[in-house]
Amino acid sequence: MKDFFVSILGKPFGIVIFQLLDATQFTIYLSAIAFIGGGLIGLAVMLVRIAPSKRAKAAASAYIWLFQSIPLLMLLFLLGLGVPRLLGVDINSWIAAGVALTLYASAYLSDVWRGAVEAIPEGQWEGGRALGLRFLKIVRLIIVPQAFRLSLAPTVGFMVQIIKGTSLAYIIGFHDLMAVGRRWANAPVADTEPFVIYPLMALIYFCLCFPLSAWSRHLERKLGAVKARDKPAVA
Repeated sequence: MKDFFVSILGKPFGIVIFQLLDATQFTIYLSAIAFIGGGLIGLAVMLVRIAPSKRAKAAASAYIWLFQSIPLLMLLFLLGLGVPRLLGVDINSWIAAGVALTLYASAYLSDVWRGAVEAIPEGQWEGGRALGLRFLKIVRLIIVPQAFRLSLAPTVGFMVQIIKGTSLAYIIGFHDLMAVGRRWANAPVADTEPFVIYPLMALIYFCLCFPLSAWSRHLERKLGAVKARDKPAVA
């Protein structure tokens, strides 16, 4: 594949394009890890947050507050550089970046989903309790199907934030699009000046993020129309 780009674009530009596109796959993989891991943890935190127990709610609120208050850059520093030096161990950049982004994503996704759940009318909960259903069954059978529709658009939109957040992982040695691009931008090689490399990187990030942003806006319009049709007509 590298030879293909070199044959069309020549050296070193063909090599640059190939390496940028090749590194983009690691940006995608890290984003997927953060979204899936953050989604699973966020779902658990959301369930605890809406549980009847006050202590459980307080614990979940503290978790959300903590990881929403710490900047992602600081989380990466702590997990990728601080903890390894403190404990005297080596932590793989994949693990450090994956854990940091997972914690970051889980705090925000749990808040998004909690908002969707709390938007469900209280009558839905009362109806479930009237049928003799317990908390988890009410959530699974009644609340989640309705909350899913409300949370879909903001969840897709947050995926854009995760992709953009991966661009900070280069500071702990993660080999992604940003790391490769910065290396070429600082290299003393003709045709790899920063004003050439950074626009190329921005274009690649745009190609990753724009479809998700457009999909999120489409979902907002579509679900908004559904909600509007569901409203009773005013005489």
